Amino acid sequence: MSPDALHATLAAFPVSAGAFIVTLYGDVVAPRGGEIWMGNIISACAAVGLSESRVRTAVSRLVAAERIEGVKDGRKSYYRLTPAAEKEFQRAARLIYRRPRAEPLQGWHLVALPQGPGREALVARLTRLRFGMAEPYLAILPDRGDPLPPLGAPHFRATTEDDLTEMARAAWPLEALSERMERFVAGFAPLEGILCSPEEALGLRLLLVHVYRDIALSDPALPLGLLPEGWKGPEVRALFARLYLQLTPEADRAVARDFVDRDGPLTADPTRIARRIADLSYH
Repeated sequence: MSPDALHATLAAFPVSAGAFIVTLYGDVVAPRGGEIWMGNIISACAAVGLSESRVRTAVSRLVAAERIEGVKDGRKSYYRLTPAAEKEFQRAARLIYRRPRAEPLQGWHLVALPQGPGREALVARLTRLRFGMAEPYLAILPDRGDPLPPLGAPHFRATTEDDLTEMARAAWPLEALSERMERFVAGFAPLEGILCSPEEALGLRLLLVHVYRDIALSDPALPLGLLPEGWKGPEVRALFARLYLQLTPEADRAVARDFVDRDGPLTADPTRIARRIADLSYH
């Protein structure tokens, strides 16, 4: 591919080492056993301009945060997901790769936010689950039948025939999310149909997932009637799916050729990979 196209895409979406390593685990490592050699982490991050020293620092921080855990085998170091991180990655993967849910809105999840100690941590947890802060003491989320993990606070479901447009637009930063969608389309659309090497394909696919992940994990999946005019959610999803499928043959070739754990080349879970590709094929 053209070096200018690659450099333009990398310049448009700068990444931090820690967050990018999380993307690497979610996209490549989690469906292939959960463990990877440190050298592969370094090389994957180098494709988006991250230095070895930054990567090693980020890995140490992820270990300290109990997201990954390391083991030595001879002179080589390997890192695998912790059980808690694996569960979190599976929840995130459903939002990133799964085809959009067709089920109609069933109602709303509501959580009353307490005052005092624990409130800040609860708000952070709910925000990661895509809840919006509708009022100072109320968090809301559309109920489409998806199971929720433990929230750490009492919550209930409700239905209403009232117009919630204004409340929904105030609860989530929809304008900022819309701007990120616009940047995604502008930055990645030029890559459609581009030819690249296995290493370039893997780097671009990881960058694609990294940027889209932030959008997918922030999008509350509101009914279209509650969204701002010109909402690009479906267009962004379709572009992500097309590019992911376009880049995957060469990207997976790089993974199969170069990526290892303590037992040798990474072994993909065929069921998880097939489900991912099937879901992305229906965008």
